[in-house]
Amino acid sequence: MAILGDGVEVAAVGEVAVVVLDDAGIVRRWSDAATRLLGHAVPEVCGRPLTHLLADPAPWNADASAGSVVDVGRRVFRRSSGAPIELVVRTARVAGPDDSAEVVLLSCPAPGGSAAEQGAGFLTSLFGQDRLGVVLFDTRLNVVRANNLVESAGLPPLRAGCRLSDVVRAEDAEEAETHLRRVLETGVPLVGGELWMRAPSASGQERSLSASAVRLEGPDGRPSGVAAFVTDDTEQRRARRRAEVSHAASVRIGASLDVARTAQDIADVLVPAFADLVSVDIVEVVLEGEEPAKGVMPSGRWRMRRVAAACATGPWPADLIQVGDVMPPLPDVPQARRAALHGDTILKTSRQELEDQLADPEVIRALLPEKGHSLVISPLFARGLLLGFVSAWRTERAEGFQQEDADLLFDIASRAALSVDNARRYTREHRAAVELQQRLLPRATTQSTAAESAGRYVPAGGGADISGDWFDVIPLSSLRVAFVVGDVVGHGLHAAATMGRLRTAIRTLAELELEPGELLIHLDDLVQQLADEAAPEDRDTIGATCLYALYDPIAGTCALADAGHPPPAVIAPDGTVRTIEVHPGPPLGVGGMPFEVTTVHVEPGSILALYTDGLVERTSKDLDEGTRDLLGSLSTLCGAARALEDIAHDVVSAVSEGPPRDDMALLLARTHVIPAADTAAWQFPDDTSRVADARKSVARRLADWGLDDLAFTTELIVSELVTNAMRYAGGTVGLRLFHDDRTLVCEVTDASNTQPRLIRARAGDEGGRGLFLVAQLARRWGSRYHRTGKTIWAEQTIGAGSGAGLDFAGVWDTAEI
Repeated sequence: MAILGDGVEVAAVGEVAVVVLDDAGIVRRWSDAATRLLGHAVPEVCGRPLTHLLADPAPWNADASAGSVVDVGRRVFRRSSGAPIELVVRTARVAGPDDSAEVVLLSCPAPGGSAAEQGAGFLTSLFGQDRLGVVLFDTRLNVVRANNLVESAGLPPLRAGCRLSDVVRAEDAEEAETHLRRVLETGVPLVGGELWMRAPSASGQERSLSASAVRLEGPDGRPSGVAAFVTDDTEQRRARRRAEVSHAASVRIGASLDVARTAQDIADVLVPAFADLVSVDIVEVVLEGEEPAKGVMPSGRWRMRRVAAACATGPWPADLIQVGDVMPPLPDVPQARRAALHGDTILKTSRQELEDQLADPEVIRALLPEKGHSLVISPLFARGLLLGFVSAWRTERAEGFQQEDADLLFDIASRAALSVDNARRYTREHRAAVELQQRLLPRATTQSTAAESAGRYVPAGGGADISGDWFDVIPLSSLRVAFVVGDVVGHGLHAAATMGRLRTAIRTLAELELEPGELLIHLDDLVQQLADEAAPEDRDTIGATCLYALYDPIAGTCALADAGHPPPAVIAPDGTVRTIEVHPGPPLGVGGMPFEVTTVHVEPGSILALYTDGLVERTSKDLDEGTRDLLGSLSTLCGAARALEDIAHDVVSAVSEGPPRDDMALLLARTHVIPAADTAAWQFPDDTSRVADARKSVARRLADWGLDDLAFTTELIVSELVTNAMRYAGGTVGLRLFHDDRTLVCEVTDASNTQPRLIRARAGDEGGRGLFLVAQLARRWGSRYHRTGKTIWAEQTIGAGSGAGLDFAGVWDTAEI
């Protein structure tokens, strides 16, 4: 140690700067220690006055006798960087060269005082400032001393001897003391803990504090208390919370194109981060996809429905208007009018004011929560249209809404209104598209002699998408029926439009009495034409799969042709299920390939199941497993006593895994047969004299069936058709007669493939009136072809009366026109 005069101690001689001055105060010599202390090199200071290095150049009294030390005191010097440094200065006069006098200046950094003095100064400074709260606790967590930060924040002051529970709510005090006790017991400091402090009174004052704490120890090292340092970051936390709510709203709201779902997203985002209760009320026409009227006052044609609600404490209160209920008429007050017309936000912090405006006790109970004390209402305002309102309540939190909260809700509602409007427009367009598709589909259930059927169609995405899946049931001649199921490539309106064109084409081709394979060939040509009409970039997306099944209730057989479609299944009356092995051809639109026909016998009472691939292709399972699941559901659910419509619904529900990613179509048909007692068939040789025998046979059989009233017209039809077959076709002629409860069918089969034509006979023609006569007597007639010839058929309605009263003269007159 070295002593620098009057007991001033320094740690080492090297820490003392030595400077030699002449009588004029000019620096003559400069030590290395001075350079380290002040940063000035020797050339920079030698020859210059020492006063240039002082922050305060006032001179000091350096007079002293030779060899004596003079205490100059503390002086502030400037370092080479410009920063000040306080040094303790001592001077001594010595004899220099040539008997000249010189002054030796000794200096060192000024000491900072004792640790006790520093500690006292530090503590005094802490308790004297108002930006950092300081609270000292003893080992029992009683307050020893505190500054006034907490008090300035609006909470009750902390006095010596009190506990936190005396000034804040018990639950808040318990949470804070838990942290402090952990610090006291473990010695591990708490850094940046977040605490929410609320006054125990009903003042509503609540503050967010960021707290740090350290354990205090006595001289013996034992804990003596806890020092806590807190900062009031209420506004910062509120700002962060608002930012978080705003961010969550931007992420979550608008993800759905359903108005109700979007409204519920708004409520869920705001509860509980922003409010305790939130409701979203939408103008009714918006829910239907229509635009609301402009400039509608709350007291005018303003019909709103509560669409969404959220509550922070549990279920929505039963006393308030429930989701789905219509809002009552609201009073026409200026603030509500501005909100409706201009989109202004309403901020209410007085419950009494709201009750005075509503007036009606029933309306007050329906609209105002029991503990609601602060309300913000922001309209959903888009493109100058009022779509609805978002209402946010504070009930559990004592803190009321502030203007910043109202501004935040306005911002969220403004963005959400665009999402609601987009969802509204999508609802309108989607409803139109679905309506178009539904109009293109047949009736869900049909009933005929051959079969009863029920179909079910489920759009992809839980109804969000539409596509080209379809099914159809086509009644044909001779009491037969065709079952069709198909799937157009792609989704959307273009797929639905393509489906409609294909369905129309199939019905037209089916009326031509084509066999299933030939019908699919013509349909394949149509799909190729549609692809040619499409834009070049869309041609590869034009295509479809289709299954066409033709069921004959007399033979009990089903002829099927398949164009790349999943094979159908048949469920026998005993519940056993099997897949019909068909020979599938390529999808429609490929071209150049035939379609093979598969004919199977179907037991009466069996159920045919035709479906699209959406029922068996699912993300969690492969195609074979999906098909097995479908067959298992069909076997379990298809009971003889159950309605097909219920079975179809249950089957689709059983195999679904949430909203389907592809459309699903299912057609179930329970087959019937015509009893043998209701059919009759004869064969006649190529001899026109046997036409009379044909008429007599028909008359006897009609008498047996109790259909004598149709005997006359049926005999005429049989006479004309059999005569024409013998005259123009030659060979054996087949005659078949059968009926159900509504229709009598007459069929004449010959070996010719010549197309019968209905012509107009002139007055002098001896023939050409036979088919015209058949057309007048029958409800409808036609012909179909098979490999060995053709069949001409004619249908009559049972119970329509006999043909005895027909004006045949008029028939002939008409034929002569």
